[in-house]
Amino acid sequence: MRIVSLLPAATDIVADLGLLHDLVGRTHECDWPPAALASVPVVTRAEFDADRLTSREISDAVGGAAHSGSSLYTLDTRALAALAPDVLLTQDLCEVCAVSYENVSRAVRLMVAGPRVLSLEPRTLDDVLDCLVTVGDLLGVRETAVRRRTELRGRLAEVRRRTRGRPRPRVVAVEWLDPLWPAGHWVPEQITTAGGDPLLAAPGEHTGPMTWEAVRAARPDVLLVLPCGFPPERTLAEIDLLTSLPGWGELPAVRAAAVWVLDGPAYFNRPGPRVVRGAEVLAHVLHGVRSGEPVTESEARRLGRS
Repeated sequence: MRIVSLLPAATDIVADLGLLHDLVGRTHECDWPPAALASVPVVTRAEFDADRLTSREISDAVGGAAHSGSSLYTLDTRALAALAPDVLLTQDLCEVCAVSYENVSRAVRLMVAGPRVLSLEPRTLDDVLDCLVTVGDLLGVRETAVRRRTELRGRLAEVRRRTRGRPRPRVVAVEWLDPLWPAGHWVPEQITTAGGDPLLAAPGEHTGPMTWEAVRAARPDVLLVLPCGFPPERTLAEIDLLTSLPGWGELPAVRAAAVWVLDGPAYFNRPGPRVVRGAEVLAHVLHGVRSGEPVTESEARRLGRS
């Protein structure tokens, strides 16, 4: 079976199901596992160079608060057609995160032999794990997918067990720096699973910009910084967008040295299997509890520590 993934999270799922050998095309943002993807053709490109823009400039480029990103990414329709995929994995949840579903549908209509198109739209942790089975069904590996979902649910249950009964810190998760944006969808559930009380966003919510005053009024015990698409090094390069805000030093999280820079793309921004690792990382961040492998500096870094 020939698979093209137009969503990094879908590529994560294909990898988790052991089907990377069937992946014949991907996006320019699909980056895990890196060694396995090096030889897979790229069929998209961004219409701007995010590495050269600030958070505010990126936000303006994608349409600001409206998130009207239908032309953010270009799909190489000729390359896609030449790959002759049997299955095309895409999404219709956020046009800022991947090629818009409308553009994908248009490209498929132009192909002589149209592939089967599966659009993934998870909003909660259960949705994310169920996507494994949805994809597994389509790709003929349902038993593998069901087994993996069970394993991942077991890891989440273990996180809950290890953090049960502990004091629950009040947590704000920041998904964008300028403008400030709270992390919604599955992230509040990741926080709850790890023994925290998420603020400013509800489970499954597609959030919008928030004011700095809202963060100050929430008085979080812990502040998580996990900008969408930014690895920790990029986040740290712009961290002064937060630390220079009025009243920064008055936040309980700052006073307690409980501000953490996390790897958003790997464990929090993308609705793939690695969100489970994100919950394990948060167990360490919120309670110093180990669940799964030890948390590394690249996964979670306390602000102010080298």
